[in-house]
Amino acid sequence: MASTSRTVWDEHYAAGRDFRGLTASERDLLAEHVPPGSGSRALDVGCGTGELALHLAELGYAVDGVDFAESALERARARGHAAFEGVRWLYGDVEREVPAELDESGYDLVTLRLVVAVLRDRSRVLRRLTARLRPAGALVVITPLAVNTPEERRGIALDEDEIGALVEGWASVDRFDAEGLAVLVLRRPPG
Repeated sequence: MASTSRTVWDEHYAAGRDFRGLTASERDLLAEHVPPGSGSRALDVGCGTGELALHLAELGYAVDGVDFAESALERARARGHAAFEGVRWLYGDVEREVPAELDESGYDLVTLRLVVAVLRDRSRVLRRLTARLRPAGALVVITPLAVNTPEERRGIALDEDEIGALVEGWASVDRFDAEGLAVLVLRRPPG
């Protein structure tokens, strides 16, 4: 499994490194399958330098971007994202606790892009995040697939068994391909 140490991630972002950029396919899939309604809120977990959070805000969501690498959040703010109306950058580690600043009324969309594979206790974290979903909300997981990932980087990707466990119990599961990434749109029944 890839390291989830705060120090490792802080050093990664402080050195100016990034991860795979948001693709046109991902942008199109999000716009089509989880369009915001009036007053929609999104939570971008592991937001890094803010690319996905900013895209969601451009779609019309009010967004909380959460990351435990302060250097990533600093870069998001430095890029001018902090001034973008409707985006809040929050420091927190969703594996240990839910940041207190999260919106009490919940979220219409929770996203985890390039994050799920590195979570130590995936099911616990996803349960806690799912509890934050408003009725008819969606949880979107964007992840590399093990089949497309070199063995030495296997810790950043999910295999089909892991995806099966991840989607178990959801009322609706839509799966799409975005240039080699799996995009999972998970919904539970309203109510």
